[in-house]
Amino acid sequence: MIRLRDARPNEFQSLSALCLRSKAVWGYDDAFMLACRSELTLCADDLKSTNVQVAERDAIAVGLAQVKVIDTDADLLKLFVEPALLRSGVGRLLFAWATTRARSLGAVRMSIEADPGAAPFYERMGARHLGFARSKSIPGRMLPRLQMELTG
Repeated sequence: MIRLRDARPNEFQSLSALCLRSKAVWGYDDAFMLACRSELTLCADDLKSTNVQVAERDAIAVGLAQVKVIDTDADLLKLFVEPALLRSGVGRLLFAWATTRARSLGAVRMSIEADPGAAPFYERMGARHLGFARSKSIPGRMLPRLQMELTG
């Protein structure tokens, strides 16, 4: 059974490693993964300005989601699932948490800059494609930009 809970500061290293493992499923090389490391790393300050939720099974973290809300806009900063549990419902559960949490904090829409391989998942969840955004990690790389309406 999967259980959701708040992230703890003492697990940011292991959660960051989970993010990297999950990102690597798309077949990126070592240089690409090194360039993404900073963006995929969680730190203590993240708990001050964002909401981080962990999915766990048998007391082991198997996924996480990170949401930041400013006024009526939310950003889904991270949603990663342990590779062995992809397509198991963990991502769907974390996405539902993210939308519910953003809505509870007053957001009416949530923006998502997705890995190209993950964009279809977000579209299945109801997000719509808005165009592209520049990657914060890889110069010249463009990422699908999606938006999820949180009203109604």
